[in-house]
Amino acid sequence: MLGLPKSTEFNKRIPKQKFYDNLTISPALKRSFVDQIRIIYWANKIAPSTVNLAEGKAVTEIEVLLVRLNQDTLDENVLRQIDREIPYHILFVLEYDGKYKAVIGYKEAAGSGKAAFKVDRYYQTGWVLENELPVHLDGLNIDAVYENFVRQIAGDTLQTSTPQETLKESVARDDRRDELQKQISKLQAKIRKEKQLNRQMEMNAELKKLRKELEGLDTCN
Repeated sequence: MLGLPKSTEFNKRIPKQKFYDNLTISPALKRSFVDQIRIIYWANKIAPSTVNLAEGKAVTEIEVLLVRLNQDTLDENVLRQIDREIPYHILFVLEYDGKYKAVIGYKEAAGSGKAAFKVDRYYQTGWVLENELPVHLDGLNIDAVYENFVRQIAGDTLQTSTPQETLKESVARDDRRDELQKQISKLQAKIRKEKQLNRQMEMNAELKKLRKELEGLDTCN
């Protein structure tokens, strides 16, 4: 899969019940596992022990999970549940009706609690043929391979013209972009409803500031 070295192949089926039996999850999430997922395979293990890569500081190994679906959508909370239960970084490859989609979460070590990691957000490709997935092994250590997977899957979203920008900074910039877009939409709706001219002017000034900041973020791409 994904042209990964044969030495990384694992090909072990993981019962989907593992992720909801004996765990406190909502009935809706359990139903998503049952209805949306057909089968899960642990397809590959990318680690210094399976491929010629140096160890990473933040990433010890990357698991590639092939998830065969019963439909072309998957509840993101299902991915979060799997990410919680497996204490490694995961590259998901979803398969439905002969098409494939790569999905990966930006994971950081959890500061506290039982979870090993917290997932900031997920990035995904569109549905394509397997050989069209824009995912390939690139990097000299596991940290670099993981970062490149995230950037490859995110595409233009995380592209930057400053090579010094870390993945963490790129994701934070993307988070801020989303936040600004939501604030702009809310403010535009308020302006349309506002009757007082002075309040409209105040909000338009704020809107201009938000748009300028958003424009500044977008010029980094």
